[in-house]
Amino acid sequence: MKLLKEFKEFAVKGNMMDMAIGIIIGAAFNKVIDVLAKQVLLPPLSLLSDGTNFEDKKLILRDAITDSAGVATTSEVAVEYGKLFEVFLDFLIIGFTVFIVVKAMNKLRNRAQDTKDETVATPKDIELLSDLKALMEEQNRLLKSQVSK
Repeated sequence: MKLLKEFKEFAVKGNMMDMAIGIIIGAAFNKVIDVLAKQVLLPPLSLLSDGTNFEDKKLILRDAITDSAGVATTSEVAVEYGKLFEVFLDFLIIGFTVFIVVKAMNKLRNRAQDTKDETVATPKDIELLSDLKALMEEQNRLLKSQVSK
C-alpha cells in the first residue's frame, strides 16, 4: 500500500510526465542522430575511403560452408566492426550534443541564480534567500556594533 501511495505522489508531482516527455524526445532525437550519422556523415567518409560501406565491414573468423546444392551447412562467424563504428559515431554525436545542451542550460541557470544580474528574471526562492542573507548580514553587523560599545 505504501508503494502505491509513493507512486501516486510521484505521478501527481509531475515527475512521471517529465520523464515520459524526456523519453519520447530522446527516442526522436535518437532517430535524428541515426540519420545524421548514416546518411550525412558516413557517405563522405565512404567517398574518402574509395566507396567503402562501413556497415558491411567485418572480420570473418569462419566462412560459411555450403553443400553441393548451395544450402548453408555452417553459418559464417564474423566480427562486424563496421556496425560498431557506426554506433560509436552515433554515441559521439549524442554525447557532444548533450554536452552542449547541458553547458547552455547551466549557463542560463547560473545567470538566473545571480541576483545582481537584472537581464534574467531571478526565481523567487533565490531572490528570497538572497534577501534573507542580506538581512542576516545587516543584523550581524548591528549586533557587532552593539557589543563593541
